[in-house]
Amino acid sequence: MHPPKAELPFSPAADRNKAPWLALLSARLPSQARVLEIASGTGQHAAHCAGAQPGWSWQPTELGADRLQAIAQRCADAVNVATPLQLDVLAPVWPEALTAHPFDAVLAMNLLHIAPWPVCRALMQGAARHLVPGGLLVIYGPFIVDWQPTAQTNVDFDADLRARNPEWGLRRLADVEQQAQGAGLLLQDRVQMPANNLSLVFRTSAAQEGTRL
Repeated sequence: MHPPKAELPFSPAADRNKAPWLALLSARLPSQARVLEIASGTGQHAAHCAGAQPGWSWQPTELGADRLQAIAQRCADAVNVATPLQLDVLAPVWPEALTAHPFDAVLAMNLLHIAPWPVCRALMQGAARHLVPGGLLVIYGPFIVDWQPTAQTNVDFDADLRARNPEWGLRRLADVEQQAQGAGLLLQDRVQMPANNLSLVFRTSAAQEGTRL
C-alpha cells in the first residue's frame, strides 16, 4: 500500500525553486522534449514540471533504490513521467533503458556539492553520451565564482558540508566548466536563482552526434 502524498518526503527548498526552475526550462526547451533528471530526490520537480508541460517526457533517476517508490508515488498522476530508474552517475555505463533514445535535456539539481568531485566529470561525460546534438545539460546549485564575493550563507553552507563529509562542498565554477569542456559541453548561460544559487546551462555541439551510445 502506497503512503498518501502528504506523507511522502518533502523538500522546502525544492518547493521554493520549482517555479523559477520551470520558467528557466520552459524558455529553453521545445514543447515536445525528452528530459532526463539526475538525482530526482523527492520527485517534486518531476511532478511540477511534467505536470505543467504535458509535451515533456520526463525520466527521473536516483542513486538510492529506496527513493524510487516515493518518486513514483508523487508522480503517479503525471502520465508523462516514466518509472524512476536507479542510476549511479559514476557507473561507466548508465542503464540500458537510457540509451535507446537520446534526451533533449539532462538536469541535475543540488548534486555536485553533496557528491565526491569525480561525480562532476562522470555527470558531464554521461550527459554528453545521452544528449541529442545541441542538447542541454542544466545544473543547479551553489557555486564559488572567481572574482565574485561568496554570500555568507554559502560560505557557512560549504563549511557545514565539509564537516559532514570532506568529499563534499561547494564547487568552483571554473573547475566545473573545465570538466564540461572536456566532455564537449560549452557553457551557454549562467542564471541567478533563489537563495544564492545558480543554474548553469551547457550545450552539446553537433560533433557529439557520432559519440552517443
